[in-house]
Amino acid sequence: MLVRNGIGATDMRTNEVGVLRIYLTKGERELNELMGFLREKEEVRGFTIFRGVSGFGPSGQTHFADLSSSALELPLVIEMFDEPGKIQRIMKHLCEKVKPGHMISWVAKMNLDGISE
Repeated sequence: MLVRNGIGATDMRTNEVGVLRIYLTKGERELNELMGFLREKEEVRGFTIFRGVSGFGPSGQTHFADLSSSALELPLVIEMFDEPGKIQRIMKHLCEKVKPGHMISWVAKMNLDGISE
């Protein structure tokens, strides 16, 4: 798909992808199982894991990370993108492993043009 950038410059090729974000509130075991599932069973393109630095959940209690704590009460966020159909399939498979309301997805555009490494 070609997208005009609105300034009259060259067209940029894009591809539609699905993005999935998973919020984990448990420990390393759950994370390791999920990483293995995504890498070996689903063969996703890749994923990135973020650790929250501050946040609150249903309890309303705010948690903060600081240099003296390991911030284990703060969530881990796993984010990935792949073909939209694959993302939907992954979400269906994870429904039994992830709490309700802890997965979100959306459709995005991925650039196909750019610098080569």
